Amino acid sequence: MIKQAICSWSRYLSARRLLFSCRSLRYLASATSSYKCDANVRVRFAPSPTGEMHLGSLRTALYNYLFAKKHGGQFILRIEDTDQTRVVPGAAQRIVDTLEWAGLAPDEGPSLGGNFGPYVQSERIQLYQEYAHRLLETGHAYRCFCTDVRLDLLRKDAMRNRQIPRYDNRCRSLTPDSTKLSGKPHVIRFKLSEGDLTFEDGVHGPVTLNTAEREGDPVILKSDGFPTYHLACVVDDHLMHVSHVLRGVEWQVSTPKHIMLHEALGWEPPRFFHLPLLLNKDGTKLSKRQGDVHVGKLKDAGFSPETLLNFLVLAGGGFGKQEKDTFYDLDDMVSQFNPDELKGSSCRLDPERLVQLNRLHLRRCLDDPGKTLSLAGELRRLLDQHQEPVPSDFLSDDDLVRVLRETAGRLTSLNDLLDPSMDFVWRSPSLVEEDQQFVENRDALQDLCSRLESVSADKFNRETLGVLLHNAASDSGIKYSQLMQSLRKLLSGLQKGPGVAEMMTLLGKEQTLRRLRKHVDQRGSEQSCSRG
Repeated sequence: MIKQAICSWSRYLSARRLLFSCRSLRYLASATSSYKCDANVRVRFAPSPTGEMHLGSLRTALYNYLFAKKHGGQFILRIEDTDQTRVVPGAAQRIVDTLEWAGLAPDEGPSLGGNFGPYVQSERIQLYQEYAHRLLETGHAYRCFCTDVRLDLLRKDAMRNRQIPRYDNRCRSLTPDSTKLSGKPHVIRFKLSEGDLTFEDGVHGPVTLNTAEREGDPVILKSDGFPTYHLACVVDDHLMHVSHVLRGVEWQVSTPKHIMLHEALGWEPPRFFHLPLLLNKDGTKLSKRQGDVHVGKLKDAGFSPETLLNFLVLAGGGFGKQEKDTFYDLDDMVSQFNPDELKGSSCRLDPERLVQLNRLHLRRCLDDPGKTLSLAGELRRLLDQHQEPVPSDFLSDDDLVRVLRETAGRLTSLNDLLDPSMDFVWRSPSLVEEDQQFVENRDALQDLCSRLESVSADKFNRETLGVLLHNAASDSGIKYSQLMQSLRKLLSGLQKGPGVAEMMTLLGKEQTLRRLRKHVDQRGSEQSCSRG
């Protein structure tokens, strides 16, 4: 009898191993074939509205967008808000706004609609409940009545024994009839299959995991009727016809669970790509709790969306070998993106590289007349939002473009132009008390204005002005250094700052003459009054 039992158990284990071997081969084969087929590609970016959008989320959105557009498919935005305790008011709208700012426009989503909505999970609760009960009916799930107190004791006991905390599947043995009639609060758990499961990861290749060995049966429907992530994402991916899932590598360990759920519901799973971890330059984990990785803060610091997208793809791969000054437009990213070249190893982000890319982006924009005007418009908006609004006569396109071109060599972001040291460009200084020697020689100031007036607009540059200022000082008998100090005060109100020729170039001919003549006229009226 014992021998027969052992033989039966041996045959059972062999059958189980064969089942999982066949299943793994099927997932590997279907994954490979589905990747080669470019038709009907549908991907999703599915963030939770639990705080500010960070670089990791933007990276996930970007690669989903690139994958969809590369294969002529659809890019879906889905808001996963089933954990209502963590939802932050306004966060969902900020996600939508950030995608729009970055140029990653979804084809379907909460504000766009589509054939497979709603696209907010809290509006789909009844669907998840229906599929959870279908799993109950087919024997793939069961009701669990374990209290929080018992679960906490299990966790503490595991920690005491230096084991990974896991549910012990106690309620698996309860009969469906007894649990149905109890009326007590409960959750619904999914029955994990035993053994290894191998699937083809589009980034990492074949991955084999034994989920049941690592954890207990997972909750798929909570006692309040809301689903957990595992059930909701599987149901939505199927009903929304998602063909490929590109997400962070932290979700790789959950993939067998999701494949099992697909199988239990009779569905074909999508193809999975798990993007590598983002790390700090020193190799420590990049955390969304770090304020400097929030997209909104980087935006406020003056980094352009194009810069952030290039920063992420240069770190994460998908584009082969890149030169030092490589910088892609979004259309270029789509055309050159190759999923086979995505990196499997963790990506280190260098803040210095981000600054270099933003500087490169500004230079590229200034080489293109259309983009230069767009940049001028962006600068105008920044100045309008400044603490002290800038007078409108300082905000013409010509003025803004001139300032941008003159500062291009040292400009890291447009925010640099809002620095207090640059305030003189945007606001005329109050009348100042000039250097006494220069005041007494009012004719020298009038002579300088005449010289400046004779310079054509296209020659009003540092080189021409440098020669002119030296000649003016020599002819007036005023020391050059003293003349420069006085002119700096007249033009900017500053005792220290950029060279006078550079100041004049930044201000332009019209503004330079306006400021100097204001002092000539003021001095003239003062002297008339004193004579009278």
